[in-house]
Amino acid sequence: MPELPDVAVYIEHLQRRLAGHTLERVRLPSPFVLRSVEPPVGRAEGRKVVGARRIGKRVVIELEGGLFLVLHLMIAGRLRWLNKIAKPPGRITLAAFEFDHGTLAFTEAGTKRRASLHLVEGEAALAAMDPGGLEVLDSDLAVFAARLKRESHTLKRALTDPHLFSGIGNAYSDEILHRAKLSPFLQTASLSEEEIERLHQAARATLTEWTERLRKDAGDDFPEKVTAFREGMAVHGRYKQPCPVCGSPVQRIVYAENETNYCARCQTGGRILADRALSRLLKKSWPRSIDELD
Repeated sequence: MPELPDVAVYIEHLQRRLAGHTLERVRLPSPFVLRSVEPPVGRAEGRKVVGARRIGKRVVIELEGGLFLVLHLMIAGRLRWLNKIAKPPGRITLAAFEFDHGTLAFTEAGTKRRASLHLVEGEAALAAMDPGGLEVLDSDLAVFAARLKRESHTLKRALTDPHLFSGIGNAYSDEILHRAKLSPFLQTASLSEEEIERLHQAARATLTEWTERLRKDAGDDFPEKVTAFREGMAVHGRYKQPCPVCGSPVQRIVYAENETNYCARCQTGGRILADRALSRLLKKSWPRSIDELD
């Protein structure tokens, strides 16, 4: 799922390409993507774009007259910019926003169709779509600590809860926790002041560095290679590959459609965390520490 760094770079490019241009037509090859009824989507047509902004992991395109197109990319949703004569890709296109100088295609790979589009009117209606997560890059340590301890969760769950923190998902939570040298299963209520400060610094540094990196990679071109698995990540998507800090093989816990990646030596004192499926299957053969694997 595109997270804060990816969405932030999308927003920058949308702002540059769309501001001041007129949305001539909205086409919905997959009508189900539209999850709102009022106002009707046709009211967006013929209006100029005022700007673009981010709400959590959502992309917001502001139109004149106080209308907002809100796109939630979910896991497989992506945005593509096409010139005037190019056609949007066939079966994966959910919506096409045709402008006077090109087309913004909203696509989604796969068949589950989770991505969504809303048209809302007014700042109050837009604010109602905000889960309320804290913007880590705008927060000081005290505010971050208060939000972190507001509910008792594991660190992994807390960081990825959109009601607690804005724009952080599966991939960057792994990277943040690795940088902070903290276990993903550590309980928020048990954190020391030093650990909270370390986590705050790691979150800000990770999100800032990856936003800058993705911005540089895209350059003047519209971002095309938006993925949760990137070259240069420390642990996410790097199962069994060496940790860049200590060289130990990265470990993984798989659950539902997500996974947690971590370094046992750097983050859990050498202990390998139990994977519910695998540890149950292997029972006594399940390794308890990274040293048992060496």
